[in-house]
Amino acid sequence: MLFTRYTNISNKATMKTLKFLIMPVLFSMAFVLSSATDENKQVERIHSATAVLREFDHMKESIPHDLIAEYKGIVIIPRLINAGFGIGAKRGKGVAMVRLPDGRWSDPVFVTLTGGSIGAQIGVQSVDLILVFRHKGMLNKVKNGDFTLGGDVSAAAGPVGRSASANTDYALTAEVYSYSRSRGLFAGVSLNGSSLAIDKDANHEFYGDHMSSPEIFEIGASDHPAVMELKRTLSGM
Repeated sequence: MLFTRYTNISNKATMKTLKFLIMPVLFSMAFVLSSATDENKQVERIHSATAVLREFDHMKESIPHDLIAEYKGIVIIPRLINAGFGIGAKRGKGVAMVRLPDGRWSDPVFVTLTGGSIGAQIGVQSVDLILVFRHKGMLNKVKNGDFTLGGDVSAAAGPVGRSASANTDYALTAEVYSYSRSRGLFAGVSLNGSSLAIDKDANHEFYGDHMSSPEIFEIGASDHPAVMELKRTLSGM
């Protein structure tokens, strides 16, 4: 009887000790799994951006090659939600890249695009959006959501076709050209008043807390398969 009681006490003490030792391990595993999930979300965003580039490139009236070759920055927003019920709103997440001095593209910086408007508008639309920037300095200025399309810089509807030089209406002088498509067709979407901002949380999850957006824009060192595929696709347009 005494032995049984001692055994029970011993077992309880052992269980408490094991619980004390196991809990930190479980918390660590949960943190690692959570971090992996967060990173996977950003990897999926990169894959979506790559898919958007391919779809635009395969359209009959695509983004001109010489426009991509001449301009220095690009923003890709897959599935931008454009909703209106008297008051309109836009919200999307994507990536931004700039051309490096050696002609390569930088690693992608995660960004968000938000905006609103008032008017007679009803409905919800999902569009893929590409913004092509003449100067990469414009994207380097994107901080804390204070970069506004239509305010800091205007976005013009971009020319289409394999070669923009064949279209005499375009001399490729606009600071930003915008392209949007819905269900395989080009679709107009107003961007005036929309704010482009750095997604600091997403950049932290993918690159770690040691990389700022200007630093990401300045290098092209990532060997992540999703990043490399995105760069190959953009370079091939």
